[in-house]
Amino acid sequence: MRRMTELVRLEVHDGVGTIRLDRPKMNAISFQVQDELRTVAAEAADRDDVKAVVLYGGERVFAAGNDVKEMADLGYADMVKLGGSVQSAVTAIARIPKPVVAAITGYALGGGCELALAADLRFAHEKAVLGQPEILLGIIPGAGGTQRLSRLVGPSKAKDLIFTGRFVQADEALAIGLVDRVVPGESPEAVYTEAVAWAAQFADAATYAVRAAKEAIDRGIEVDLDTGLEIERAQFAALFATEDRTTGMKSFVENGPGKARFAGA
Repeated sequence: MRRMTELVRLEVHDGVGTIRLDRPKMNAISFQVQDELRTVAAEAADRDDVKAVVLYGGERVFAAGNDVKEMADLGYADMVKLGGSVQSAVTAIARIPKPVVAAITGYALGGGCELALAADLRFAHEKAVLGQPEILLGIIPGAGGTQRLSRLVGPSKAKDLIFTGRFVQADEALAIGLVDRVVPGESPEAVYTEAVAWAAQFADAATYAVRAAKEAIDRGIEVDLDTGLEIERAQFAALFATEDRTTGMKSFVENGPGKARFAGA
């Protein structure tokens, strides 16, 4: 049963689900937004008509960070209780078992940057700005930034960004591997169009193979090589129980590569 959400919504078209943040003016990530992110992430994961996901904050801004006003009066005991909520909303996006691409416009700062880090890929408009400025508030990233950023760009670059809290323009973000593609154009919405085009290629893909690939990579990167190889072996073998594996191999033998029509089963 789908729950109604107010500030985050899932829009589905031709196999692509857009998770759209809509909390004017700057998409500050409040506790309500966190709760709704968990809700729509679960829906995107469960729906068979969603083959890939675009994470988008609109043409003006991706997300300018967690809601500081909401947290300003909280104490240690409060954050012990609520800290799990801050992390779990981002983790819910990271665990969607389908390709996820973040389309970044305007600012992706603090919690907004951490949300983008949960995607599999990040496309940024040429005028986008990213950063983890929590240190300037006397705190550190608390929704996965210290962990996902260092895994993505390496510990030295992550420390530079987190220790200083400095902002990163799109071209530098591309150079250090924080984003995967910079999209030029007068309209920032061009990045959303390109992200949708990337996601759309999975509409007719072998669904379980894509899911297995994501799980093998995401789980494998956190463990030693031998354990990672065992994860891969198990995922590889499991795909031989799928209809798509039979279809894909039969099509390859009869017609060559790249011509299979998968059922997603």
